Amino acid sequence: MTKLFSPLQIGPYTLNHRVVHAPTTRLRANGDDSPSELMLEYYTQRASAGGLIITESTHVSYDSRGYLGAPGIYQDSHIPGWKRIADAVHAKGGRIFMQLGHDGRQSHVDLTGGPAPIAPSEVPFEGEALTHNGWVPVSMHRAIDIDEIQTVIEYYRKSAERSLAAGLDGVELHSANGYLADTFLQDGTNKRTDAYGGTIEKRARFMLELVAALVSVWGANRVGVRLSPSGQWGSIFDSNPDVTFTYAAEQLNKIGIAYLHIIEPRVKGVETLDEYQKPVASALLRKAFDGPIIAAGGFNGDSAEEILRKGDADLVAFGRYFASNPDLPRRLQHKFPLAQYDRSKFWGGTHVGYTDYPRYQQQQNRRSA
Repeated sequence: MTKLFSPLQIGPYTLNHRVVHAPTTRLRANGDDSPSELMLEYYTQRASAGGLIITESTHVSYDSRGYLGAPGIYQDSHIPGWKRIADAVHAKGGRIFMQLGHDGRQSHVDLTGGPAPIAPSEVPFEGEALTHNGWVPVSMHRAIDIDEIQTVIEYYRKSAERSLAAGLDGVELHSANGYLADTFLQDGTNKRTDAYGGTIEKRARFMLELVAALVSVWGANRVGVRLSPSGQWGSIFDSNPDVTFTYAAEQLNKIGIAYLHIIEPRVKGVETLDEYQKPVASALLRKAFDGPIIAAGGFNGDSAEEILRKGDADLVAFGRYFASNPDLPRRLQHKFPLAQYDRSKFWGGTHVGYTDYPRYQQQQNRRSA
């Protein structure tokens, strides 16, 4: 048996294999940010017995949106749609965690409803948000007032309660890719001089308070956290990422969260999205985190097996290849060829390039017909 297809315990759940559906933003939600029928079909197609799905980043408040078409869990009316998705995944024997996110400064006033997007500090950068007018430069953000921080934390806690009511199996804090929690953690974007900025202990405070809010609802063993120690998306950077992210991992280890989800240094921007680098981030944080580690970023079946056997990760998340292969675990297990994805259909659109990819057996049947 390969390591990729051996069982593993994540919190209270036993997974039959270690192929994880990565949180991939696809922008097919309904106009009110509730999950659409297309989303239900997509997640149902990709559920596998004993496998773990992590949902696309799901907004915790109306003004946390940075991309039109991304789903929300910020109001009770979103619960039924997510419950249908959770029930469908469970019917196929799978598990599903919801990724909770706030896009922070990567937003636009057309999406926030008027207020400037928030960030720990005002650090101008070039980025784009997806609005009704298409991709547009982000609006200038503002430094969040210290009194507002507790309001944002409460958004996360309430969203965690709604995800629990919807019947999901856990939640993942999105603290990566230059979004709000990540910008607090890294000193390139956090220039605060109060209790939430300066030392690494203060910069990590916001993320750890978010985790505490999620744990208060779910318990530590059903909460995961995603980090991107080498990430540059959203013009994010830190002067000493090894120290910053090692500290973060050490603190999360003390809490006893279900898993740590680490993005390896592959994504540097749209133009170089397919470049592959040797995994390094998981090896660094393995020294600080004793629990299960999910590695993500440009893996195929062989490289996934390699990092598992090295012990730097316990599971591997796939995004692009899960997009084009609804039966990805089966294809990897039997070494069937993988269908290629269509990047032009990643963000928004119809069922084309989303739910119209056939399973391998369907593909073979069509060819022999």
